[in-house]
Amino acid sequence: MSQRYSASPSPRPGTPTQANGSSLDISIGCKLFVEVKKGKKEQQEEFRKAEILSIRTNNAGQTEYYVHFMEFNKRLDEWVGVERLDLSREIERPVKKRAGKGGFRETDTSSSIGSPMRDGSRTPASVGQKRKMSSLEDPPTPSIEQQNDDYDSVDGNVTPGNMTPSGPMAATFSKAQEIERLRVSGSMTQSHSEISRVKNLEKIHLGEYDVETWYFSPYPREYSDAAVVYICEFCLFHFISEKQLHRHCKKCTVRHPPGNEIYRCDDISFFEIDGNKQKVYCRNLCLLSKLFLDHKTLYYDVDPFLFYIMCKQDEYGCHMIGYFSKEKESTEGYNLACILTLPQHQRKGFGRLLIAFSYELSKKEGKVGSPEKPLSDLGLLSYRSYWSEVIVELLLETKELNEDIAIEDISARTSIATTDIIQTLQTLGAIKPYKGQQIICLSDGVIASYHKAKEKHKNRRIEESCLQWTPPHFTSNQLRYL
Repeated sequence: MSQRYSASPSPRPGTPTQANGSSLDISIGCKLFVEVKKGKKEQQEEFRKAEILSIRTNNAGQTEYYVHFMEFNKRLDEWVGVERLDLSREIERPVKKRAGKGGFRETDTSSSIGSPMRDGSRTPASVGQKRKMSSLEDPPTPSIEQQNDDYDSVDGNVTPGNMTPSGPMAATFSKAQEIERLRVSGSMTQSHSEISRVKNLEKIHLGEYDVETWYFSPYPREYSDAAVVYICEFCLFHFISEKQLHRHCKKCTVRHPPGNEIYRCDDISFFEIDGNKQKVYCRNLCLLSKLFLDHKTLYYDVDPFLFYIMCKQDEYGCHMIGYFSKEKESTEGYNLACILTLPQHQRKGFGRLLIAFSYELSKKEGKVGSPEKPLSDLGLLSYRSYWSEVIVELLLETKELNEDIAIEDISARTSIATTDIIQTLQTLGAIKPYKGQQIICLSDGVIASYHKAKEKHKNRRIEESCLQWTPPHFTSNQLRYL
């Protein structure tokens, strides 16, 4: 198992260095070209423009730089040594602007965003109201067969940490100060413009998988110095060493999520967990999911949510594949707040299965549902793929029966919101003007894409008969969280 800190090779000839190995005059905010890590040995050297977000000295006394590759997803951010910096090209320095009579300030100083603290005796940052998904542009090419099991969404749980001044005082924290506070405190109650810029864990061990992390998650400070963080795949407790995990596994009797099993078909099961009854598990789940969700906001209060965990069974227990959460009482009619398929199980159709299950619950409730808006780009692709397949399937069935069907009828039979249906049909180019009115007309290309997608997902479907679930009802006292 590779260590996080290792001795770096000698820098390229001609690379100016200081005595401790760091590059001369490289500071946070600088933009320069950085060598991309090779996926294969035979790949040629490739350099991309990147921004320096943080600087540290590793255990070997060498300087490392945390870089974000411009115009690329933040999951590719990483720590690099000086040998990977291309100092032969021009370095773009942070531009400073005049700030009145007081002098200059950097243009990228953190914006003023207050800490979600509330007065009273409750735990700090106990919010638990609206969770918003990241907003990115629509995908360029509509197609039924587009499928992605990557999800970028937001859901609920605060991790308590050091408080940061809110209001006017928050603006006094510079980028460097915010990043430093982030690295040392593990708090999510700081400036949200800087909160998730520096990834603090490199790799986790979950079950039989070693998984590289994508984003920041507020695990304890000491975990950031570990090459690997070990997580029990059944109870989701986290440990800093493999020995601690082995000692825990000898005592841990948990073999499935701590909730009611409401669905089982072949080796796939779903468990329903009340965030009010299983707070520790749900908080650990939110910590884990934050490692793979960029714009996820963690809140300490998980009481307002129900969590639905999808697992795969074998003789050792129920192994988590992914999950989604939903508010117990959503005034906007949302049937899903956050969704995630773990990276080791992505691109296998499990993301679509999670979406289908959320709508199956909406059918049982007799309600029309929709995911929290706005959707991320990857989430929108996955949802639009599911919506397209379900809507086209229903339209073809009604055509065979020679029946007329309206958008409201499609919504009633699928539990998909009318706005989502209209947007999907528009994306497919299926709404056509005819004699002064709008009709639904499917092209040959859309039908062909549907049959191809149906064949691809034939083994990833929810069987209604396997769902044993009664919609939960909560009293006003049970919904009184604040």
